[in-house]
Amino acid sequence: MQLPQNTVVAIADGEKLSLFQNEGNATNVKLRAMPAAEVDGSTISSGSRHPSSSANPDDSQQTEDGFSVGVANMLNKQVLDGHIKSLVIIAAPRTLGEMRKNYHKSLSEVLVGELDKDLTGHTIQDIEKALAAA
Repeated sequence: MQLPQNTVVAIADGEKLSLFQNEGNATNVKLRAMPAAEVDGSTISSGSRHPSSSANPDDSQQTEDGFSVGVANMLNKQVLDGHIKSLVIIAAPRTLGEMRKNYHKSLSEVLVGELDKDLTGHTIQDIEKALAAA
């Protein structure tokens, strides 16, 4: 996958978000870590939140889905505010599915690509290799 210079790469799962920026060019990707972004993970599509219980795995899934929606909302805001002009999203398959439901039209317009892989916690070199192979 070719990434224009300054493309933001968002890497997410249901609990973590990492942002990187391409300081290289389209054919020579060189990612730099960006400061952590504030994500409001309290949004839940069902509209209700139950007290967490280890006996109820659905609560954990709701929390992860809420975080995914929060990531999409934060990225939407960054795009609408003009801070992101080009974007790639790499996320665990379920997380990516939840995020897609919440993409703003403007985010879809700046989206260069998506990868449905869980690369949270991987090295920058691993991420660059995955992007090059896509």
